[in-house]
Amino acid sequence: MGNTKYTFKDFKSDQEIRWCPGCGDTAILMAVQKAMAELDHEKEDYAVISGIGCSSRFPYYMNTYGFHGIHGRAGVLASGVKTANPKLSVWQITGDGDALAIGGNHFIHEVRRNVNLNILLFNNRIYGLTKGQYSPTSLFGQVTKSSPYGTIEEPFNPGELVLGAKGKFFARSLDVKVKETTEILVQADKHEGASVVEILQNCVIYNNGAFADITSKETRDDNQIWLEHGKPMIFGKEKNKGLVLDGFSLKVVTIGEDGITKDDILVHDAHEKNPYLHLALINMSLADGFPVAFGVIRQVEAPTYEKLLEKQIEEVKAKSKITCMDDLLNSGSTWVVE
Repeated sequence: MGNTKYTFKDFKSDQEIRWCPGCGDTAILMAVQKAMAELDHEKEDYAVISGIGCSSRFPYYMNTYGFHGIHGRAGVLASGVKTANPKLSVWQITGDGDALAIGGNHFIHEVRRNVNLNILLFNNRIYGLTKGQYSPTSLFGQVTKSSPYGTIEEPFNPGELVLGAKGKFFARSLDVKVKETTEILVQADKHEGASVVEILQNCVIYNNGAFADITSKETRDDNQIWLEHGKPMIFGKEKNKGLVLDGFSLKVVTIGEDGITKDDILVHDAHEKNPYLHLALINMSLADGFPVAFGVIRQVEAPTYEKLLEKQIEEVKAKSKITCMDDLLNSGSTWVVE
């Protein structure tokens, strides 16, 4: 591990940022740079890998090693980099289109394999780079360039997809919350395994205000709940609302009403292996009368793909009778040709 002290400026490249003015990607870039400065890695041990999309311009703006891949293949490249050189801190930058449409199959399998990656999924519910078509996370009925009469598809919930793929780490943040995003990214990097961080990101050109109900000054306190492991699930402008279990469902209650006290509020357990409550938290929505959950929602320990691979290689080598190429060529089924 590194001993060099960095600041976020050490991770800024000399490239001009070409995102639209006001794009949420710029705030996320700052959070990533701040997180890398806090972590205990040397700068040459960082690798930033991306696919295609507005978010995927990320490697150009980072003073680290990086690779700008092709559409939907960021997960393949990031998995290969990490498996080939496990000591690297690998950051996969992707969007809701890049990861969940053309890259969907790669995404679920890198999560299932538990490759030790930091997967940052920028979710703006639109295709921004290709000028405003609906994406896998666009809301049902959303009017876009490619759905002028409204989409007729149910959207993916990225967190739900991660849990379905046996994911062990899922967190959610907002582009405007640089401090909170930085803290989440530090936790993601320290977690051993595939860490998926969904960041709700505003596209000011093609889907401006997609998260206005969540982020506006008038409603944000009641429409956001920031979860911390071991702390009660309390939210609201007056910090007097909380979550309890009502049978098998979550329920919003007000502390001080109907005999509810702070002791009745659920305490967040991100380390619980059973994903039942994590899934319920991920699926909370304003439409159902709930706040949207942010913070580290799930963080469960499990063996990583690359460590299991290294262990398997060592075990096979220790037992193998093959010590050279001649041994290999003369092993198994062989024939003598007369």
